[in-house]
Parts: sequence; C-alpha cells; structure tokens
Amino acid sequence: MKYATRSDIRNVAIIAHVDHGKTTLVDAMLKQSKVFRENQEVGSLILDSNPLEREKGITILAKNTAVAYGSVKVNLIDTPGHADFSGEVERVLNMADGCLLLVDAVDGPMPQTRFVLSKALALGLKPVVVINKIDRPYARVAQVLEEIQDLFLELATESHQLDFEVVYTNARDGQASRDPAQLGENLEPLFDAIVRTIPAPEVDLDGAFQMLVTNINYDDYRGRSAIGRILRGTTRAGDLLVHIDGDGLVWQHRASQIFAFEGLKRVPLEEARAGDIVLITGLEGVSIGDTVASVDSPEALPRLEIEQPTVKMSLGVNSSPFSGQEGKYCMSRQILARLTKELETNIALRVEETGSADEFLVSGRGELHLAILVETLRREGYEFEISRPEVITHEENDHILEPIEELVIDTSEQYVGALSEQLARRLGQMTGLHNDGSGHVRLEYRIPTRGLIGFRYTFLTITHGDGIMGSVMVGYEPWRGEMVSLRAGVLVASNTGVAVSYGLANAQERGFTFVEPGERVYEGMIVGWTRYPIDIPVNVCKEKKQTNIRASTADIAVRLTPATKLSLEECIDFLNQDELLEVTPKTLRLRKKLLKADERNRARKLANAG
Repeated sequence: MKYATRSDIRNVAIIAHVDHGKTTLVDAMLKQSKVFRENQEVGSLILDSNPLEREKGITILAKNTAVAYGSVKVNLIDTPGHADFSGEVERVLNMADGCLLLVDAVDGPMPQTRFVLSKALALGLKPVVVINKIDRPYARVAQVLEEIQDLFLELATESHQLDFEVVYTNARDGQASRDPAQLGENLEPLFDAIVRTIPAPEVDLDGAFQMLVTNINYDDYRGRSAIGRILRGTTRAGDLLVHIDGDGLVWQHRASQIFAFEGLKRVPLEEARAGDIVLITGLEGVSIGDTVASVDSPEALPRLEIEQPTVKMSLGVNSSPFSGQEGKYCMSRQILARLTKELETNIALRVEETGSADEFLVSGRGELHLAILVETLRREGYEFEISRPEVITHEENDHILEPIEELVIDTSEQYVGALSEQLARRLGQMTGLHNDGSGHVRLEYRIPTRGLIGFRYTFLTITHGDGIMGSVMVGYEPWRGEMVSLRAGVLVASNTGVAVSYGLANAQERGFTFVEPGERVYEGMIVGWTRYPIDIPVNVCKEKKQTNIRASTADIAVRLTPATKLSLEECIDFLNQDELLEVTPKTLRLRKKLLKADERNRARKLANAG
C-alpha cells in the first residue's frame, strides 16, 4: 500500500464550548478568503441557516464549508458547542486531521471544552489553540492559557500532544496574532498556523474507493445524498458504488454527481480523491455510519461510536379535549414516521415503542436536545403531548447507576447562597469555588443529571439572567437517593370553557396565572402556579353574577396581573411527574395526566397507601 501526501488540503474541525465564538470565527474566515462578492450582503452567523439556530443563538447541526488560503484548500467543519448536541461533534471529528480549539479569554475552559478536546486527542487530531475575545474588558489571557495547558496535561495520552500552537483572536473584528498584546489586521496568522501545523492528509490514492458517511443531505431535486471524507481511492461521477448498512447488507448504486464544498456553495467535481470531503448524490437509502465503497471491493469501515442518551421522555398522540384542532399531523402513525425519519440524521436520538400504540419513548443527550426535537416537530405542523424528562439509569452488580454531570456556573457573588441552596437540594456536590476579587464567582459541581432537569429556569430566576452555566456528562455513579420536591403546587382548571377576567382575578388571589382572558381552557388544564405545596382547583371561567344594582367604576374594572407566558424549554422544566405538556403548532398547554379531580384524588390516596 503506497501513501501519498495531499499537501493541497487541510481538514480542520472547529471545536469549543457554546458561545465561545466558533461560528463568528468561521464568518470572518469566509469573508477574508474572498468567498463572497465585495458588494454581497451576507450578515453574520452565516452557517447557522436553521431558523432555530438563529433564534437561540447556538449551533445545533455540524456543517461543512471550505476556504482557500494561497494554494491550500482548508475544509472547515463547524461543530455545536452545547453538550446536548455532542453527538454531532462525535460523528464529524473523524473527517478532520486537526482542530481549532477555541477558548473564551474570559470564561476559559468550560465543561464542553474538556469533552471535545478529549474526543479530538483520542482520534489523534493535531490541535491549534485559539484564545478568542481577547478584546473583552475582563480578558485574562495569561491565566486562561495556563488553564488550557493544565487541561492538556490532564487529557493528553502522548507527549507530543502537549506541543500545540497558540493564536489569539478577536473573531468579531476578524483579527488574529501570535502576540496577545498586538492583534493583527486580519486572520493571516491563524491561516498560517493551520497550514503550518495541521498535517496534510496521508492517503492511499491507488486503493479501492472507500468513504464513511458522516452526514446526510436531502433535497427534492437530487434526493438523498451522502457526505463524508474519502479515506481511500478515487471515484468519478457515474461510477458504480455500493453502500454497506448497519446489518452488513450491500446495496448497489450509481453515483449521479459529486460535489465539493467551497464557501457556501457546492461545486461539481468530475473526480474526487482520498482526502477530499465530498457530497455524493444518487445513494438512496444510505444512512449515517454506512460505508460507501467500490463495487469491486465492498469493505465496511468501523461504524461511528456514539455515547448513549442520558434522558428520556414519552411522546405520544395528544389526548386532551382540544386534540386535533390545531395540528396538521395528529395520528400515531404520522408521528412515528416522522420520528423514524429523524433517526436517520439525529444519531444521538433513540425512539422505542411502548405498550401503547399512541405513545413512544424518545431518548436524547439532554433537555435541550429533546426540546429542539419538539420545537422542530411543532413547526412542521405536528400535534402531540410529552411527559417530564427522566434520567436513564443502568444496573451494574445489583447497583443502580445514574449519569453524573460536571456543572460550571459563572455569576455574581450575591447569588452564591441561593444557588448553593438550590443545588444542594438537587444532590449537587461542590468541587470548586473561585472568586476573582471583583464580584465574579465560578462555582463547580458534580451533580446527577436528574438534578439539572428543570434547573435552567430556576437558575435564570435566581440570577436574573446575570450568569452562564454549562455542563457535560462525566460518567455514571451509584444512585444518590431521592430528591426532595423542587416545585410547589399549581392552579388547575376545574371547568371547561373560556377564561374571563373575574375568574382569573379570583385565581390570582391564590397564585400566578398562565392564561389571558378569552383563552379556552379545559378541566385538568394547568392555568397557573402557587406558592402553596398543594394543587388548587380554580374556576377561571366563572363570571360575576349580574344584579340590578349599579356598581361603581372601580368595581367594574377588574385589574389583572399580566399572565406568565412560558417558553417550550420553561414548560418542560416546569413539568412534574403527574403532568403532561400539550404541544401544537399554535399553543403550549400544561395539563394533569388525569384530568378529573376525583381521579387525581383516588390516585393520590393509592400512592400514599402504597
């Protein structure tokens, strides 16, 4: 076997914790490599084309692009930074020979930084460390570099991995330098480091064609396409190829077209060679993890190894009295078909059928992973109901093990007491507390994954939005015991009808409401929450009785506190075990699983008796 060096290519993955500037850096690299016309308006977050990515300000899907620097083509792989989408990171890293490890000059290494770096080093990728946002007022460049060096010392398996290049950047303004005291005018120092440090692919050009599929693309014109890095040989448009699926079955196809990535475009190729990252059309039925190979030598590559999901929830047909009124797709077969299709590209997701034909068990990497799936389905016109997420446990030597996460919180010191109390109730164990002397504190915890379910909403409430948090799963530990109840009671509608001001005013004497006057409600629907430890039935449809006595103007005008409107993530956080969230394209409704009050009372008595 004879290997050749593809010195004209560098395959680079960009990895980091969420919000450390990966996509902004890719924007600057694309703009400075003259991918766009001078008068072309491209805006920011260019690769985040998914509406949900733009709305939430995070990268959800891994994406491919490429820029030219001199005679070298740099294939860039932009990856998500949130731990819930780490499955996207795991499946695309094998396309790269090196990586840019991006670290915020203020935050320093965060939990996801550790996760992605460990994966990159395990695959033997050559890292270039990029310390970004050094223009921020509280940038602590020297300390962050020391923290990065400590992280490498902890994770490196070979001595040469401790030798890495460092580049300092202000990605927002497209500046880079080897010297943090003096930023350059452009990103040339970064491009130089990539070409000089990241190894060129060593490939077998003469062997039989072989490629591992790491992504799937679909459009109405070309149908299903496979994206991956060619590991061996060459192929041309029109060649006969096979794909080998997870069961070892071999399916024959003809490669209709082959495309390379160039900026935001896909450029057709007559021939693709080992080392190239390409998109091949005409491969109907191909899935992520399959091998595409020469018809003469159908050898399968090892399939992608993805870490298992940590949380699960039920997702099923909407069973509320308002079911089928707002959604386009409401039937179980339609929901199952859509979930099955999602499995083709969302490889960290799992879907299982249950004892009920109308309910499915969906498992993912975290609350946000499942919430993005739910939001995607509702925007496509699906109507369904979901339960509160629960952790997935394992049994080993007759002991129950649960997933444990490393949690890092950066906030103001005035919130430390309230956060510590809340995390202690959630069975978190503090492993570190760092105060920078200017009022900013970093808290480090090891906490069960179930302790983080519903915590994000509480965190935002306690800190008034003045803080950031990040977590990543670090392994399994013995079950830490039962967790105390973390939420008070709710206001439950006792009648079906339309909410009116008079009924809502009475309800607001007992708590805070979720519905406005004129909204339809049904018996068993949650219309608010209370500080009392029990659920309170309220009749928000109750109207004031009319009399023949003229009321004063102050008596006529009912003053209401504006309703609290929860987002999808907040609704999921809010749920208790005996509650469901009704999801439609237009509405989110919290409800009890048992709608009738007498049924809930009977169930509570049975639970207490047991």
